[in-house]
Amino acid sequence: MVIGVPKEIKNNEYRVSIIPFGVEDLKRAGHSIIVQSQAGSGSGFSDEMYANAGAEIIESPDEIFNKADLIIKVKEPQPEEYGMIHEDQIVFTYFHFAANEALTKGMIDSQSIAIAYETVQNNDGELPLLTPMSEVAGRMAVQNGAKCLEGNMGGIGKLLSGVPGVEPATVTILGGGVVGMNAAKLAAGLGAKVYILDINAARLKYLDDIMPPNVFTLYSNNYTILELLPNTDLLIGSVLVVGAKAPNLVTREMLSIMQKGSVIIDVAVDQGGCVETCKPTTHANPTYEIDGIIHYCVANMPGAVPYTSTIALANTTYPYIKLLANKGYVKAFQDNPNLIKGLNIFKGAVTHQGVADAFDIPFTPPQDVFA
Repeated sequence: MVIGVPKEIKNNEYRVSIIPFGVEDLKRAGHSIIVQSQAGSGSGFSDEMYANAGAEIIESPDEIFNKADLIIKVKEPQPEEYGMIHEDQIVFTYFHFAANEALTKGMIDSQSIAIAYETVQNNDGELPLLTPMSEVAGRMAVQNGAKCLEGNMGGIGKLLSGVPGVEPATVTILGGGVVGMNAAKLAAGLGAKVYILDINAARLKYLDDIMPPNVFTLYSNNYTILELLPNTDLLIGSVLVVGAKAPNLVTREMLSIMQKGSVIIDVAVDQGGCVETCKPTTHANPTYEIDGIIHYCVANMPGAVPYTSTIALANTTYPYIKLLANKGYVKAFQDNPNLIKGLNIFKGAVTHQGVADAFDIPFTPPQDVFA
């Protein structure tokens, strides 16, 4: 199989979808790997390193897409890439379709096979390919939130940890999954007062058992959120509905009860955001202000730490890449039922319920496309 690795072109995205070890291993298995020049340079992996591992270095992205049977990326294809994707080509990356109708239509029209990292799911509900980036994003949400609270950034001017004689900032986290847990861990370690909300009682019990005493778990509902917002300095949205658009838990009207200069970090922006006033921003222009509240909604937050993020991502995605390369998608889906849950679009058919519901498109069960 020919595996193509294009250079990421999303704003300030420096991650790469495979590291030289993976190239070497695939080459040993008899596959051809074509890597766009400078694809890994932002993560610390030079063209020379990929060439030494057995990859062919190619300048043109058009040539990568034209030759490859399997395209592996980090972020969703950008509009200028839609036309490069061809019929029967497998594209394996983060898609987050439910928040992007143009992307969904583009992939349907391409008649390609779109497998989304974020919906590959184990039987226990774990999302193994989303987890490493959720860990990074959760921790970065606190780092960035602490910075945005500074007065020179437009924030309320509070130090997250406080100091002796001055109370710490209050952090409220919506969602107790991987993002929320990592955000709570870091915020608590810095000394903040942390509330973490979820609708899963078992998850709240688990978090209550493992978190330090400055983390408080609460059942999530509209009443609880309204009670917390007036005293919240940093609000972190980390709600996930697998493959579907995130629910709006904080409306614009609710911003009026928050303190001016408080900060919202919506990590769920990839899935449409769980705050009504959320809109995707970039690393170049990460923040905006609405009703006196600072919003940070960077859609590819882990891209700011590409070395860490690339290795963490490649460690988890590579076994699936190797499976697809060695066995083809039909046998790979048969051998690994977790992988077929990642199939979102198959040659024009929408094969994930959350994506179909988001845009009122007919849903085709993934098993049916192989009948």
